[in-house]
Amino acid sequence: MRRKRHLAALTAGLTVTTLAVGAWSWFPGPGWPGEGWPPGPGHGREVDLQLLALNDFHGNIEAGDGLTYELDGEEVPAGGAEYLATHLDQAREGERFSTTVAAGDLIGASPFLSAAFGDEPTIESLNAMGVEVSSVGNHEFDKGIDDLQRHIEGENDYAGADFPYLGANVVDEETGEPVLDPYWIKKFRGGVKVGFIGMTLEGTGDIVAKSGIEGIEFLDEVETAERYADELTSQGVESIVVLLHEGGYPVEEDSGHECESLDGSGIGMSGPIVDIAEDMSPEVDMIVTGHTHQEYVCSVPDPAGHPRMVTSASSYGRVFTEIDATYDRRTKDIVRSSVTGSNTVVTRDVEADQTQSDLIDQYADEVEEIGDRTVGYIAEDITRGETRAEEFALGSLIADAQLARTSDPDLGGADIAFMNPGGVRADLLYDQGETGVVSYAELYSVQPFNNYLVTMDLTGEQILTLLQQQLPSEDRDSTLFLQVSEGFTYTWDTSLSGTDQIVADSLELNGEPIAMDRTYRVTVNSFLADGGDSFYVLAEGENRLFGEVDLVGLEAWFAENSTADDPVEAPGLGRVDVV
Repeated sequence: MRRKRHLAALTAGLTVTTLAVGAWSWFPGPGWPGEGWPPGPGHGREVDLQLLALNDFHGNIEAGDGLTYELDGEEVPAGGAEYLATHLDQAREGERFSTTVAAGDLIGASPFLSAAFGDEPTIESLNAMGVEVSSVGNHEFDKGIDDLQRHIEGENDYAGADFPYLGANVVDEETGEPVLDPYWIKKFRGGVKVGFIGMTLEGTGDIVAKSGIEGIEFLDEVETAERYADELTSQGVESIVVLLHEGGYPVEEDSGHECESLDGSGIGMSGPIVDIAEDMSPEVDMIVTGHTHQEYVCSVPDPAGHPRMVTSASSYGRVFTEIDATYDRRTKDIVRSSVTGSNTVVTRDVEADQTQSDLIDQYADEVEEIGDRTVGYIAEDITRGETRAEEFALGSLIADAQLARTSDPDLGGADIAFMNPGGVRADLLYDQGETGVVSYAELYSVQPFNNYLVTMDLTGEQILTLLQQQLPSEDRDSTLFLQVSEGFTYTWDTSLSGTDQIVADSLELNGEPIAMDRTYRVTVNSFLADGGDSFYVLAEGENRLFGEVDLVGLEAWFAENSTADDPVEAPGLGRVDVV
């Protein structure tokens, strides 16, 4: 089911067309070279191409209650591999020249069902739903290049991906040559060929753990596309699509994700993808993007001034993009003026795909054994607070674990860790299950969001601002009490008003005053790192290093710090002196 919207005519005489979410099509505007460009398709030489595109799936194979989409002002269930597969099959009906592609982050930061099996269920699900090629994203490197190669090549009984994972700008730092396939050519019947160049964002090396990517660097996206577009055209492949795990933001977020200014008077989006798209080789016919979890079907002019489609399909498999274009057999190229695109919501009012249902059921049965696995030991209940406006033991423990996992200079060099109270979803109870034993399922219930750890630079002044943002504001009507790691202390004086309640000269780290002009390394989860829960100052943090998933780090911390004979005790309260 597609949400239908109507776009008003933007030029005189343009027919108004009924379109799906984010629908878009070409029409002339400033910079259009006029008659004679692009070349006409010729008589009897046209082929109708279809591209179906995904991005940022993040292992969301289950149709969970948390997967929703705002459709006509109402939050409706959306996504789930069983329904995504059906929607893709329906979109392919009657299409002789169709391929399904993706723009990275298909795995990593995944829900329990996929994460518990190292994301193997997700790769098997994508195989079954017909994905034919994908770029890598930064999350494909969460566990390092070796684990990515395991997914590409398979291991033991695990066959790995049926589709190529492309990384044209992922290179050996000594040779400068790609360590993954840089491109893939889809060869349709009748000699029709389309080349796909796959890349992740150039900044990937700054947002994943360096230990997993030693000897690898990530090159400039524009220069890399130029190199491989030339290589493809030298092989007679003129139709070229870039799959790029980097993105942008639609200008009008509440306009149905349609990009404004499609008449050529401006660009209806912002973000890093705009500069990349404006500079990328005119040989590239369209760009499928991801990373920002946004939804758009936009026009960005190429260096020759010709309009070029740039798309993104939200996240978690709740949306997919359908792109239709004409291929000219004479020029062997996509006719730019023919390209149309739309985003379709993956509603659950269709029949579930049985292959996907069987796969999910199989892993759901097996995951129970994984959930029972012992990961640590506790000496007593370690619980949350009665509200989110207080210090509590389990929050302190999680902050301590996050600091321990990122304090090594190679893993972040953290000095302090903060944990948001809303991210702690359950208690660790001494008599729950086997006495004193913490199971994996119990630990997962505490931190189920699969956020990853982010270590960043903050000044002492920014840390003070962060603590002040715990207080109610126009963006949040309640207090949220950040849980802090051991060694960091300050005074919260409730007798004062406003932000003065956070006593500025009371902030200390290991007994030493926090200097307002000094830089400290601070670890938070990725939700907070983006300014979540109105902690906006965290979005200003610089020199970010993205580490492991928070649950992985917490499990490792328990393994290192608890035994049956020496179980973990609840941390004492009082790191924050509330007066």
